Amino acid sequence: MAVEIAGIKKAYQGKTVLKEVSFSAQAGSCVGIVGSNGSGKSTLLSILAGVRKADGGSFLHEGVDLLRRPGMIPKALGYVPQGDPLMEELTAWDNLRMCCDKETLKRSLSQGALRMLGIEHFLKTPVRRMSGGMKKRLSIGCAVVSSPGILLLDEPSAALDPVCKEDIRRYLEIYKREGGILLMVTHDAQDLDLCDDCYILKGGVLHAYSYDGDFHKLADVLRAEE
Repeated sequence: MAVEIAGIKKAYQGKTVLKEVSFSAQAGSCVGIVGSNGSGKSTLLSILAGVRKADGGSFLHEGVDLLRRPGMIPKALGYVPQGDPLMEELTAWDNLRMCCDKETLKRSLSQGALRMLGIEHFLKTPVRRMSGGMKKRLSIGCAVVSSPGILLLDEPSAALDPVCKEDIRRYLEIYKREGGILLMVTHDAQDLDLCDDCYILKGGVLHAYSYDGDFHKLADVLRAEE
């Protein structure tokens, strides 16, 4: 399994946000995208998730252009935006039930992704009473409970404590090892260590970047491009 993103374009009120953005990813790999605030990273992920419409381009998965078949997107991928896409008045269980049937949910809690994320410990807790880490775990759980082959993550580690970051990182490593494809926007050095390919989005253009673990050097590159 592989995905190929080609020529994604987007403009708002005459201002170009994305210019012919293209990259690919293979099964069991992670692509990391970095860039300054407002560079279009979140816009790109939201287009791939079917939340926003592109002005042009394609998103090929198993021979199908998902941008032209948006009805297939929910079955092909899971999406975790920056803000938690959860119903605040509902419990973790109720939020998850909106994403899958009861048997799938129970199976995942006993031996699947939800168990790895530790969600069984706060199933009856309303979202409004959850910590930021619990909300992030639940958001990822809602995205992966139906076992999609592609996972889009928009800054998954932002504002999380070290323990929560490590738990999520451990799950993402397993997701990759089982053949999943991760497309991740991040500013976190630990997240970048998980990536097989790294890109910088600047001025709407995606540039390949060889990340060698030196986050300070990457920050200097980003600073020079501002």
